[in-house]
Amino acid sequence: MTNGTHVAVLMGGWSAEREVSLVSGSAVATALDDAGYQVSTVDVGRDISAVLDKMRPDIAFNALHGRWGEDGCVQGLLEVLGIPYTHSGVLASAIAMDKPVARQMFSAAGIRCPEGRVMSRSDVLAGGAGELPIVVKPLNEGSSVGVLIVFKDADLAPLGADDWAFGDDVLVERYIAGREVQVAVMGERVLGAIEIRPKGRFYDYETKYTEGKADHFMPAPIHANAYAEALEMALDSHRALGCRGISRADLRYDDTEGEPGTLYMLEVNTQPGMTPLSLVPEIAADAGIGFTDLVSWMVEEASCDS
Repeated sequence: MTNGTHVAVLMGGWSAEREVSLVSGSAVATALDDAGYQVSTVDVGRDISAVLDKMRPDIAFNALHGRWGEDGCVQGLLEVLGIPYTHSGVLASAIAMDKPVARQMFSAAGIRCPEGRVMSRSDVLAGGAGELPIVVKPLNEGSSVGVLIVFKDADLAPLGADDWAFGDDVLVERYIAGREVQVAVMGERVLGAIEIRPKGRFYDYETKYTEGKADHFMPAPIHANAYAEALEMALDSHRALGCRGISRADLRYDDTEGEPGTLYMLEVNTQPGMTPLSLVPEIAADAGIGFTDLVSWMVEEASCDS
């Protein structure tokens, strides 16, 4: 496909994850250029429909992260324009980004999740969430943007601040002690699981995208039975949401009472990062798939839902 195939790499945008998207997009564009594709980079603005209609690329590589680029909005636009695109389609993207709905899909498929419910900010601040510790999450953000790990009441301060920008309702989950495990899925192939050990309080936005803030262990050094279960849960979640292309499942592994411990599905990321610190390229490399081959495969698999 590389001979003359024009790929538009969509990056940037205006979500809270704009800067990360620019890094991902730049890395993808360089790799695709090295692979022989004709590459155009597009810093996505609200005129993206007119830009793409004029450009008419053969394929769109969606390197956007966060709202509008990852939640079905851009995917729907690409469907209307008839431009095949990477990653999951409209419905899977929308469901995965809507954390409460994704949890319902996981539960229906028999996939274990932490106990949780949607609550208003005011009810959480009034103590209605019950016994601590808890995790408070925006309903539809990625990269741990806005996530609070609440061990004491003072940890809720950002939720009551005037500059809270993530809506009046939040997802409240029981805090799961243990370890961070992520699994990459490539089509119908599970590539492997990695463990992340953040040096700070948890694997937050800064830790994810700042070198030296976390240690990576590939493959995840967990009990063999738990490792196999993590791969199975990731593939089951990928299928339950109807994902295609690449996805990354984020799990919590509670081994506080010994191994094998208990795994919990937190969420599925339908457009995982492609930065130098991102996990999917690291997992793929361990499976023998270099970055250029990885993104080239994604282009080859690009399609529209319809």
